[in-house]
Formats: sequence, C-alpha cells, structure tokens
Amino acid sequence: MKNGRFVIGLTGSIGMGKSEAARMLRQAGIPVIDADAEVHKLLAKGGRAVAPIEAAFPGVVKDGAVDRPSLGARVFGDDVALKQLEGIIHPMLGRGERAFMARAARNRQPIVARDVPLLFETGGETRCDMVLVVSAPKHIQTHRVLARPGVTLERLEQIRAKQTPDAVKRRRADHILPSGLGKRVTREALAKALRVARRKAAKHYART
Repeated sequence: MKNGRFVIGLTGSIGMGKSEAARMLRQAGIPVIDADAEVHKLLAKGGRAVAPIEAAFPGVVKDGAVDRPSLGARVFGDDVALKQLEGIIHPMLGRGERAFMARAARNRQPIVARDVPLLFETGGETRCDMVLVVSAPKHIQTHRVLARPGVTLERLEQIRAKQTPDAVKRRRADHILPSGLGKRVTREALAKALRVARRKAAKHYART
C-alpha cells in the first residue's frame, strides 16, 4: 500500500470523461485529490506559486493571479521553460498531496484516489496500487473537446501529441472505465473496480 492507504490512480486523456469519473468516486465515499484543481489553487490570487512563477516568467501575472493562457504560451513547445515551471509547481503539489494523505489517515480512510491527467507521462502510476483509465472512442473525445470554447482541431492534436496515446493507457490500466456508452456503464465498471480495491485494502489492514 502506498502512503499507508490503498491509492487509486485515476487518469485519462483530454475529453475522456475523467471529471465525471472523479465525481462518481467521491459519491462512492472515496476521497479524491485533483491535481488540476490543486494547480488552479496555486495559480489563483494568493496562491503560493504566483510569486515564483512571476519571477521566472515576468508578465504572466494579471490582477494578482497567473494568467494561464499567457503562461501556456510561454512554456508550450519550450522544454527548458516547461521544466522550469514544473520545478516550481511539482514540489508544491507534493506538499499538498502529503497533507491530503495525512487527513485520510486521520479519518481512517482505507482508500484514496489521485486524479492526475498526466499520470503515466510523469511516472505517477508507480505511486498507485491500482490505475483506472477513463476512455471513450476517438470521435466522441473529439466532439467533446471541440465543444469547449476556443479549442480548435489543431490545438487538440497538439495536446494529443503531448499525452500518452489512449490505446497505451488502456493496455497499462488495471481497470478501464468506458465513458462513451452512458454514465450507467461507467458507474458499473467503477463499482467493479472498487470491489477489488476494497478487498485488497481489507486484506492489507487485516495484516497490519
């Protein structure tokens, strides 16, 4: 068990329905730490990352918060700048996750979930006991993403190029949560995965 808890890693490419799967996990009583939400907090007004990011990338802070489009334009396609940004953000995310795990331990939560879009890309699966991949057919993914304001097909292809292909994620998953056939199918697949997780967590705590 990771961090003394049974840790579920939840991931999926853009537009695959990961946010809905995370809501289903919370509804099932599983605490979820959302990496994207944590980043938003760090970049928002008063966030701990605002000052160091402004120092590293002057001009990206507007009205006291990091302007994500401006920051994205500075680091997209620039590996050196991206590494510099990650060097600021990742340690802060790590502290937030440790606090989350400590709260789960105090509340005697045997299972927790990490919602991380780039789980495989960052090697984060090594810190999970089970990985759930949310997946939908490519045409559904495309339709969902292009419905978002300001997203073009070119931009979508750029994002896909930065992410581990869905087919690879599916092969590496412990369980796949299909999201293109309606919420009922997703919920049933998640329930099956949670039954396995709860059995494994129970065995762990019976030994400790």
